[in-house]
Amino acid sequence: MTPPRTTLLPRPRAAEVLPEPAAPRRPWATALRATACGAAAAGPVIALTTGYAPPTLMLIHFTVLANLLIAGTFGWSAVRSWRGGPPLSPRLSGGVLLLAAITGLMYHLVLVNHGGSPMSASRAGPDTGADWATTASLLLHTVTPSAVAADWLLLTTPRTLRLTHIPLWLSAPAAYLGIVLTRGALLSPDAPARYPYPFLDVDAYGYAGALTQALALGLLFAALGVLITTVDHLRPNVAGRFQHRRNRISPPAAGGLK
Repeated sequence: MTPPRTTLLPRPRAAEVLPEPAAPRRPWATALRATACGAAAAGPVIALTTGYAPPTLMLIHFTVLANLLIAGTFGWSAVRSWRGGPPLSPRLSGGVLLLAAITGLMYHLVLVNHGGSPMSASRAGPDTGADWATTASLLLHTVTPSAVAADWLLLTTPRTLRLTHIPLWLSAPAAYLGIVLTRGALLSPDAPARYPYPFLDVDAYGYAGALTQALALGLLFAALGVLITTVDHLRPNVAGRFQHRRNRISPPAAGGLK
């Protein structure tokens, strides 16, 4: 009996299988994300190199840690955009967005009423003038959060964030609270900047008062995460419109013979 014709056809070799086409590079997305990465990294670097805050005190501030995390995330995102890779997971991008929002809103709505950034009170190096302090504060609290928000609104696909992501996003502030309270308990009472933020000062409010204020802030952060997720499901798809317009003006690919 003659075998079916399909079994007689030669199998293609691995080298002869055409690779999947690579996604196009996104230079505008790369430029914005590299700018956000640079701004997030420049703020802590300026504060450190100018003596605006000593390293041991600077690295305990939520603002600095959030900016360093943003710098790493957006640096990797810029590389993926340049290579035409897929976007970051919304679990990560949404968490970074929430950290940036917390950093900007807490400074402009809360900390400015307590004398500005707590780092200004812990300056240990020589006086480098108000210009460097203003530059570092502007990068940490305004430029970086604005760049993160612009990336979210202009370069990401909407309706990808989920309410189920919020507990994961809040794990970073919760871990920071544990670090601050543990550090404060281990330091001597006369240590400088024992508690980096006034609302977490156990000496002033006791553990019950500090934890109550931390819980209130945690609920506000959760509400902010809900607001961000809601806006994400209502905002227009600016990135999709830009991609569609670019595809329309691009020359059509050559098709096979018909």
